[in-house]
Amino acid sequence: MSAADRPIIERLWLMFRHDMAEFQGGLPSPDATYHSDRLRPAFEDDDWAAYLFISGGRPVGFSFVRALSGPARVLNSFFVVRGARRSGIGMEVVREVISRHPGPWKIAFQESNTAAVAFWRRVATEIAGDAWTEEPEDVPPDVWISFTTA
Repeated sequence: MSAADRPIIERLWLMFRHDMAEFQGGLPSPDATYHSDRLRPAFEDDDWAAYLFISGGRPVGFSFVRALSGPARVLNSFFVVRGARRSGIGMEVVREVISRHPGPWKIAFQESNTAAVAFWRRVATEIAGDAWTEEPEDVPPDVWISFTTA
């Protein structure tokens, strides 16, 4: 993703935060936006990587990875637009993102988001086989999956 992609990501971000409000709560700000504190580091911090997903020439999602130099990479945000879900693109792009940053990974999701629960468990199994763990947390995000890639 480049700086030129930022307006696209900002629009996708609104969709992402709107979807997440169902599971994390929260209303938009008075200007109809949602908090966007993760956008700045995604574009400006060298310890982050940002990806824009394109299919058929159209933006279909994004992903932010943080802690690239840390003990484990963290999938900070991952979003696929509703019209592209259940098409296989989510699995395709998450495999690509993870393959670009080998080593330990941590991915969080909300237990109440049943689609995310099924998706992330399938991702972990397809990438790491049985060599992954899942740990609940008391505060959102509710669950963390951990695994290591070669």
